[in-house]
Amino acid sequence: MKNNPDLFPISSHIAASLECAEADPIIDEATGLQQAQLLRLQLLKAQYAHLRRANQALLIVIAGIDGVGKGRCINLLNEWMDARYVHTLAFGEPEAPASLMPPLWRYWQHMPAKGTTGIVFGSWYRPLFELLKKKRPDWKQVEAVTHAIRNFETTLSRNGVQVVKLWFHMSKQAQQAHIDGLLANPETAWQVESLDFKVRKKFDRARRAGAVAMSLTHEPRIPWQIVPSAHDLYRVISTAQAVLKGLRKRPSLSWRPVYPFCSEPPASLSCVSPVSLDGIDFSVKLKKTDYQNQLPALQGRLARLLRDTRFKNRSLVLVFEGQDAAGKGGAIRRITAALDARQYRAIPISAPTDEERARPYLWRFWRRLPKPGRIAIFDRSWYGRVLVERVESLIEPFQWEHAYDEINQFEQQMIDNGAIVIKFWLAITKEEQLERFHARRKSPFKSFKITPEDWRNRRKWDAYWVATNDMLDRTHTSLSPWHLVSANDKHHARITVLETVLARLETEFRGAG
Repeated sequence: MKNNPDLFPISSHIAASLECAEADPIIDEATGLQQAQLLRLQLLKAQYAHLRRANQALLIVIAGIDGVGKGRCINLLNEWMDARYVHTLAFGEPEAPASLMPPLWRYWQHMPAKGTTGIVFGSWYRPLFELLKKKRPDWKQVEAVTHAIRNFETTLSRNGVQVVKLWFHMSKQAQQAHIDGLLANPETAWQVESLDFKVRKKFDRARRAGAVAMSLTHEPRIPWQIVPSAHDLYRVISTAQAVLKGLRKRPSLSWRPVYPFCSEPPASLSCVSPVSLDGIDFSVKLKKTDYQNQLPALQGRLARLLRDTRFKNRSLVLVFEGQDAAGKGGAIRRITAALDARQYRAIPISAPTDEERARPYLWRFWRRLPKPGRIAIFDRSWYGRVLVERVESLIEPFQWEHAYDEINQFEQQMIDNGAIVIKFWLAITKEEQLERFHARRKSPFKSFKITPEDWRNRRKWDAYWVATNDMLDRTHTSLSPWHLVSANDKHHARITVLETVLARLETEFRGAG
C-alpha cells in the first residue's frame, strides 16, 4: 500500500502553503522596492549582530521545483549580505571521494562556523525527492532516507546550527511561462537546462514529491517555509524575511523533535544487553613468553587480512577509550606494527580547537572518516562528549543526554556505508593506575605522559566510573558493540585487542565470500 505514491502523507499545513504559493501573489512595485530597501538594511544589521554573538551558525537550505528562480535568490543574498561571512555550498552529483563515503559526508565537511552563514544548493533532500518522484517509490528506502535527514537536522540544531529550509514554488502555468520567456530571448535561453524540460512535463509528480518530502521532514523547530516565486519582487521580499527571521532567532538546544509523520527508528539502532565495568575480571594475566609467541602470529594474520581484496571496498574504524594509563597507546602500536603506513591514520584526540568548537561537536570526527580500503584508529574519540565533557561540566546535561542518540546514529551511518567499527574500552583498577602514574613519572621516556590533568581526572574516578557505565549502557548496540578489555596485565590486553579485531574481520570477510 505504501508503495502507492498517492497514499503518502501530505500535511494540511504544507498543502495549504503550496496552494497559497500557486496563487502566484504579486506586490506593487513601489511598495515592494521600499520594503526591499528596508529589508536589505535590516538583513545586514542582523548579520553583523549574529556575527558578534557567534553562538550559532545559520544554514539556509535552498530547494524547490526547477525553473523557479532559486539561483537568483542565492545571488541576491550574497549581494545584500556581507559576502565575507556567507558561504555558498553548491552540490551536484557526488563524485570521488564523496561517492565512496556516507551520503551526508560531503555536507558534514562544510558546516559553517558560528556567526557565519552557509547557503546549501543541491542539498541532502535531493535523494529523497528522487525516490518520491518514482512511479512506485520504495517506502522502506524513503523511510531510511527520511530518518537520516531528520536525525541530521536535529543534531545540527542541537549543536549550534540554525537551519532555515526554503522551498521555492509557483503554479504550473507560471513555471512554464517562465521557461518560455527565457527561451524566447537568445541572451537568456542558455539558462534553461534539460532538467527544466523534464520538470515541465512532470510538474504534478514533482510537486507531489516535494509536498511529501516536506511533510515528512517538517518539524516546528526546523520548519519548511514555502516562498511564492512567480513574481520576482515578491520572491525577493519573502526570502529576505525568512533569512532575517533565522538570523534573529536565538538558539534553542534543549528540545526533542516532533514530526507529524514520524515512525520508529530502525531496529539496528537499538541497544542490546548492557555491559558494565563492574563485571570485568582484573585478575587475568598472560605469561610474557606466551605473549611473545602469540604476538607475531596475530600481527601476521592481521597484515594478510587487511591486504585481502575483500577489504578494498570496506573501511575499518578502531575506537580506543579507557582510563588514563590503561595502555591504549601500547595496544594501538601493536596493531599499526602490522599495517602498511600508507593504509592507516592514527588519530589522537585532545581538547577541541577554536575552529572545532565553532561547529557541531561531531564535525572534527566527520572529517576524519577513512575511505574504502583505509583504516582510522582513534585514540579517544567522540565519546569524550559523554565522558570528560559530562564529568567536567563543560556542557549542559541535556547536551550530553542528546549525544547518546547522535553518536549511535553516527556509527550507524558509518556501518551502513561499509565501515567496520570496533570499539574498545581498556579498563584498569584504581590501584593499577596509581602504580603506572608513579612509574611514568620516574621514567625519562614516559614522564611527559603525566600531566596535572591526569591527577585531576584521577580524583574524579568515581564520577568517571558512573559516566562510563552510562555510556556503555546507552551505546552498546547490536551492530556497534563495546569490547571491554581487562588491562591490568598489558600482555593480556594487547593480545585480546588483536584477537578481537581478527575475529571481527574474519566474520565480515566470511560473509563477503
